Amino acid sequence: MTNCKLKSLYFPSNKSKKVEVNFSGGDVTSDGGVLLLREIDRKLGLSKKMASLVPDERDQRYIDHSVEKMLAQRVYGIALGYEDLNDHTTLRKDPGFQTAINCDNDLASAPTLSRFENKANREMAVGINKLYIETFINSFKKSPKELILDFDPTDDTIHGHQANRYYNGYYKSYCYLPLYVFCGEQLLVSYLRPCNIDGAQHAWAILSLLVKRIRQEWPRVKIIFRGDSGFCRHQMLRWCDKHDVGYIVGIGRNNRLLAFSATLRDEAAKQFEQTQEKQRLFGEFKYAAFSWKYERRIIVKAEHIWQGANPRFIVTNLTGDPQKLYEKIYCARGDMENRIKEQQLDLFADRTSCHEWWANQFRLLLSSCAYVLISAIRRMALKGTELAKAQCHTIRLKLFKIGAIIIRNTRRIKFLLSSACPYQDLFMKISHKLLSLE
Repeated sequence: MTNCKLKSLYFPSNKSKKVEVNFSGGDVTSDGGVLLLREIDRKLGLSKKMASLVPDERDQRYIDHSVEKMLAQRVYGIALGYEDLNDHTTLRKDPGFQTAINCDNDLASAPTLSRFENKANREMAVGINKLYIETFINSFKKSPKELILDFDPTDDTIHGHQANRYYNGYYKSYCYLPLYVFCGEQLLVSYLRPCNIDGAQHAWAILSLLVKRIRQEWPRVKIIFRGDSGFCRHQMLRWCDKHDVGYIVGIGRNNRLLAFSATLRDEAAKQFEQTQEKQRLFGEFKYAAFSWKYERRIIVKAEHIWQGANPRFIVTNLTGDPQKLYEKIYCARGDMENRIKEQQLDLFADRTSCHEWWANQFRLLLSSCAYVLISAIRRMALKGTELAKAQCHTIRLKLFKIGAIIIRNTRRIKFLLSSACPYQDLFMKISHKLLSLE
């Protein structure tokens, strides 16, 4: 294998000066902003709390890498854009990374981290999801008046022969079907599932546990369950009615729904013919599917566009104007799609390439932990700045990926961040915010 550290590359000259490149720079990091992750993790105590949930049967007298440090190493690595365990073969020697994890020597190797991931089990996965819920609850200084819980599954394509591998006809691939629960931008649950199940499976049990825990903390808070038509299940809606939980859920169109809404749809078509502009009319009616024991409120959006009629239906037990409920409440669930994209595209939640099932669940939870940390920075330190609504990859690029020379001696560790960094003022501002948080 070529040792790139001992060889140089020569690029075209600049004003008669040779441009030489090699990897002999020494104590330099490309991730100077990792200290922000370290500080928010210290404030939340996330790695420390997670470590107490991970089984560790090693003889503590002979270990070099504690569970807490390996957890931080994996989570910070994901947050910084290193999706593969093999990245840690050299990353473990990064002095900035070492400092963030409170080490002054080599971190855990890729094989050590792989063995660590494969120690995962069901109890640990349940415990970590509970930890995310507690982190969510602790983020409030006072009782909220209303919480909207967004449920949504997504496909996680797999390319090997992992445990519980099945083909899904809807997604036309072999995949897993993880279930996410968000409240606003905050993550509460990330739960890996095989794809040979109903997309709403286990959602009822998770909703029940969430409502119980939240009301234990805030008895009077109004809770609303929101989801697409995949979660329109009579048992789930009936449970919400019985336990005073609001819901606003999509419902798939059928001939009976179309018949009930025929007058409104005809009116939308008529107005479109007259104006040649898109028309959206809203109405409501009572409806009971054959499997339902009683009628529920259905809101219809009778839309007519150039391509023809485009009706949509939702079922809800909320009161209020149909148009407002549809446009302001139901359609807002689309923002959850951005949160899932951050998980999968920015934080590699779909990197489920382990053979064992629980190891893959653990990888999903590690990506979720990276999201919780970055989301906390966004919520607690970036409010009112240009990055207040930035996605994870933007925060990483502008605040974490900063080149730095690192000087270490017996008295201090000094990060000399790049003088050309265009976000120096913002970095200093949010660093002060994080350091001043209690």
